[in-house]
Amino acid sequence: MILRRLFILTNRQCLHRRIHNHATICETNNAKNVGKQIKIQGWVKAVRKMKENIFLDVVDGTTCQPLQVVLKKNQKPENLGYGCSIAADGEISQAPNGRAELQVESLTVIGGCELEGYPFLPRKQYSTDYIRKYLHMRPRTRKFSSILRLRDATDSIIRDHFRNRGFVHIHTPILTSNDCEGAGENFYVQPYSTELLQEMKKDRIDDEREIYFDTKAFLTVSGQLQLEACARSLSRVYNFSPAFRAENAKSRLHLSEFYMIEAEIAFMSSLEELAAEVELLVKSVTANLLEKGSSDLKTIQAPEPTWLGKNFGFITYQEAVNILEKNADKLSIPIKNEGLAKEHELFLVQHFGDVPVFVVEWPTNSKPFYMKQCEDDYTKVKALDLVAPTVGELVGGSVREDNYEKLKLKLPANSGLDWYLDLRKYGNVPTAGFGLGFERFLQMVTGVSNIKDVIPFPRWPHNCSL
Repeated sequence: MILRRLFILTNRQCLHRRIHNHATICETNNAKNVGKQIKIQGWVKAVRKMKENIFLDVVDGTTCQPLQVVLKKNQKPENLGYGCSIAADGEISQAPNGRAELQVESLTVIGGCELEGYPFLPRKQYSTDYIRKYLHMRPRTRKFSSILRLRDATDSIIRDHFRNRGFVHIHTPILTSNDCEGAGENFYVQPYSTELLQEMKKDRIDDEREIYFDTKAFLTVSGQLQLEACARSLSRVYNFSPAFRAENAKSRLHLSEFYMIEAEIAFMSSLEELAAEVELLVKSVTANLLEKGSSDLKTIQAPEPTWLGKNFGFITYQEAVNILEKNADKLSIPIKNEGLAKEHELFLVQHFGDVPVFVVEWPTNSKPFYMKQCEDDYTKVKALDLVAPTVGELVGGSVREDNYEKLKLKLPANSGLDWYLDLRKYGNVPTAGFGLGFERFLQMVTGVSNIKDVIPFPRWPHNCSL
């Protein structure tokens, strides 16, 4: 066993050397490396010419902190400049500010950068609206590269959280035959090939949208129903998947394609327990991100989450309405029975001292069919929304209807959900679950006001470039 471990370790080290013959700037940018011979590669973000030396700030995406690279003027390649990519080797020394810097022995320009036509010039500030016009170049900006690293770190932290909580990760389908939410805000899927359509029409299916799968197919709006099936075998399950909504919305909080974290828990019938699971997730992930992403959070000037050490609010929908009605003079949108506007959600957060608030027990007619009615009032369902700073609604969840007869009456006609009813017939248990919008979570933690600026390539109505 010892020899086997040594063999594995030795081979890993050899492979690492063969794959990574350059050090990353994250590894290099440390005064502990003083005196070491290092090779780096990256992009030039600043050029400063002094009397004898040229100072470059070089990044490679592994950290928000550039490495200072120093070369003699007579070492300067002809096409060295802002935005170009380079490879350099030399010795690490300590700069007067105490940080590491690379004293160049040799430097090669890999790819030059013509500034004419380049959208982001040095020492110039640009608005997010302008930067968003260049999605293919946007990752090169300092703030957005920090956002992408924070997105990656959050992804990893969320998966670790669920693994530590005993959840099993399920790959729920992107293509589905159900709408789940019942709102009709979905995208149809059908073959693009005319030849394939003609070939499959031989089966004499009238509706072209049913030709390929023999049923209408959509891009998923939620993997919840599939998670419910898996929860009745694995107890605690979650997914982390893209979701799609065909809403004609161009607001700062809506996308046509986004990512959802959804969880389903068997043997749970209490909203209080469900809320506790949600609160633990939000606080745990935020606390870990503050530690692991501290440099990038500082770079983008993210707000301090002052709510982190406080208990989240917990009120009924009716209590929320009462608060809003008492403060109607402070609101521009009147309160209606079918739900809360974004302004109302943010007002509730402010009312509770800028702390996230659970709003529970919603009117039955404002929520989807799968939510369980409250035992003491059938006009309400066991549903919760978590409203949070910056974004308003962050999480939606509920206890699911586990009574076969009641669910059968609530299912839409021709829903194709006989299989969903079957779950209530064979070894049924109560379940509860929730969905958290990944991009909205990133907005809350980073303070970025527009959801399009926390996802690499946003899609929204009339915009699907790249």
